Amino acid sequence: MENILERFLRYVKIDTQSDPESDSCPSTKKQWDLANLIAEELKEIGLQDVSIDKNAYVMATLPSNITYEVPTIGFISHFDTSPDFSGTNVNPQIHQNYDGEDIVLNEEENIILSPSYFDDLLLYKGQTIITTDGKTLLGADDKAGITEIVSAMEYLIQHPEIKHGKIRIGFTPDEEIGRGAHLFDVTKFDADWAYTMDGSQIGELEYENFNAASGKVKITGKIVHPGYAKGKMINSMLIASKFIQALPDNEVPEHTEGYEGFFHLTNVKGDVESTELHYIIRDHDRKLFEKRKDLFRTIAEKLNKNLKQDLVKVEIKDQYYNMREKVEPLMHIVDIAEEAMKIVGIKPLIKAIRGGTDGSQLSYKGLPCPNIFAGGHNFHGRYEYVPLESMQKATEVIVKIAELTAKKYQS
Repeated sequence: MENILERFLRYVKIDTQSDPESDSCPSTKKQWDLANLIAEELKEIGLQDVSIDKNAYVMATLPSNITYEVPTIGFISHFDTSPDFSGTNVNPQIHQNYDGEDIVLNEEENIILSPSYFDDLLLYKGQTIITTDGKTLLGADDKAGITEIVSAMEYLIQHPEIKHGKIRIGFTPDEEIGRGAHLFDVTKFDADWAYTMDGSQIGELEYENFNAASGKVKITGKIVHPGYAKGKMINSMLIASKFIQALPDNEVPEHTEGYEGFFHLTNVKGDVESTELHYIIRDHDRKLFEKRKDLFRTIAEKLNKNLKQDLVKVEIKDQYYNMREKVEPLMHIVDIAEEAMKIVGIKPLIKAIRGGTDGSQLSYKGLPCPNIFAGGHNFHGRYEYVPLESMQKATEVIVKIAELTAKKYQS
């Protein structure tokens, strides 16, 4: 666990926040800092075919140590962090032997991580909890996943008695802005299937996720002197409020769970002359997903009809789709992961992701890719934390998947 902790702390202190407004890949230059560090570290621990391409995608190989044919499996994580909250000057706090009480993240600002609000904390009494200092996110999403993959590869190299086939690993930029797999070279990766280490709670195993789209609403107004505005001024912010109110008020993240979809307003920028609304649109069911996008467009059309002008313009871009369609015909890859968890003493929690991973896009690109827990909680904000023991167990799961795959294909 000491090696896992040291590696994780080193990774999270490097700012890798991605930027949805950028068209480059990676979307921020600072992502290169961690990508280059990881590439060098992979060489140092003894992996082969280490590469980093012009878009910062990192890949490497752990060669097979057996003589018979075994499918090549892969493990993938992303190194960017969410643009939702600052990732600059991350200052991790380590809380050993957690006692089940409130954790003070920042005494000066009275920022408290409390099990009375985040009750999952009570699952980890007696364990080592890594938190933020209340000023940034932590970056366990998904630097915990990277830590676990690298640590598992290092362990397999140090323990050649554990038999395994060829293993490919990959680390991607820009997953948090929906582009993590856009330029991922599946042919170069050359694996039969893979697993993303990007889930949350210990035991999570997922092969279903949201269908996802981004929605941008641009509203044009007209500014004139307010004292002489009658019949002339058009306040774009007031039109924006009508668009917001026209969406179902109970179909938002804070009122939905399980397979229920939502509209999520992520950002508002505006003045009288111009307002922009940024949404994400989510649903597990493909037909309901299409209906949500249709409703989005219909609201704009109705507002324009009432205004008798085309002042409301909508732009919708699909981001990724539910991987279930691609993974279900190959359920043995989920079964192997489930068995691995049971062997290392973890109760599998098979559930649908209320989000997405690189694996959803990769599955549609020909690389079936279920998702496994990385251990973190409360991603994308100041209350993010990860139990060290969960990262250790995730590392053990990776090792066991490699071992089980080799055994299942032994003649």
